[in-house]
Amino acid sequence: MTDSRTLPGLRWVDHTAFTVPDLDAAVAFFTEVLGAEHLYRSTRGPDASFMPLHFGVPADARLELAMLRLPPNLNIELFQWWSEDRSAVFPRASDAGGHHLCFVVEDVDAVVEAIAEHPSVEVLGHRKEVGGDSPAVAGNRWVYARTDWGLILEFVDRSRVQDPPRLVGPADWTTTTTTTKDLP
Repeated sequence: MTDSRTLPGLRWVDHTAFTVPDLDAAVAFFTEVLGAEHLYRSTRGPDASFMPLHFGVPADARLELAMLRLPPNLNIELFQWWSEDRSAVFPRASDAGGHHLCFVVEDVDAVVEAIAEHPSVEVLGHRKEVGGDSPAVAGNRWVYARTDWGLILEFVDRSRVQDPPRLVGPADWTTTTTTTKDLP
């Protein structure tokens, strides 16, 4: 039974997107450090009748994007924008619009050690472990890191959590075949 408040026909998340200051550098980071596959690039604008209406940006805005596949469960779209009034400041975690991208890893300490080899990524603080004050995730070991262009990454090891919440994960993944008749 579908909850009448949800969007009709909602099926799954397709991708997440980030605006980056240098598309080539961001694509290189995602492919070389995180193992993403580069699928395609595209451009749009400037187009004074299209860009403000469909993207909510100034009439002079133009973009280049790259779509990446990050197995096993995520597509990432990276945008580089140009506009006369574009802000070059990436939001901090505490700013409106702040965000981060989290990866489940086997060993946070090994990730921290590997990040030290990449000058474009800075570990924020040190590895932490969630204590008993958050019983649903006590035992989570995690660390934040920041790319040199401002994207905050989180790496988390949930293997020590005794009774983890029902987060989406491998147990939810199924292999299905979709035909064009199945698509909306």
